[in-house]
Amino acid sequence: MFEKIFFDSSKNIVNNAKELRQRQTKAEEILWSYLRNRKQNGYKFRRQHYIKTYIVDFYCAEKMLSVELDGGIHNTKEQNEYDHNRTLFLTEQGIKELRFTNEEIVENVLDVLDKIRFELNSKSNLTPSSIARHPSPNGEG
Repeated sequence: MFEKIFFDSSKNIVNNAKELRQRQTKAEEILWSYLRNRKQNGYKFRRQHYIKTYIVDFYCAEKMLSVELDGGIHNTKEQNEYDHNRTLFLTEQGIKELRFTNEEIVENVLDVLDKIRFELNSKSNLTPSSIARHPSPNGEG
């Protein structure tokens, strides 16, 4: 299946995201079946979620976690550069990005889910709002 990465600039990003949701890959379909409806420790994921000018495959706003699935097209020089720039942008926004190949999803989705759950439960990706909800016992920080 052809994976359209560079979007039609005549459409706005919302329409591009909707189009991607309508024609998800087999790997996206598999992973979405495990992420939807708060199935991973109660965390809500959105699929084909746009952040400024980028669309991420799956996004958990509460933990500021992006999950990207890479097909064969991601091996091209142009796509590598685009992916690198998007990763830098997401990092600047405080968003942690996990990347998996489509093959990893199809062949071993349970290992992928373990890695995602590890990040969801990791203290390293606490957001400012989650820290405010859980102040230190001494009132510091």
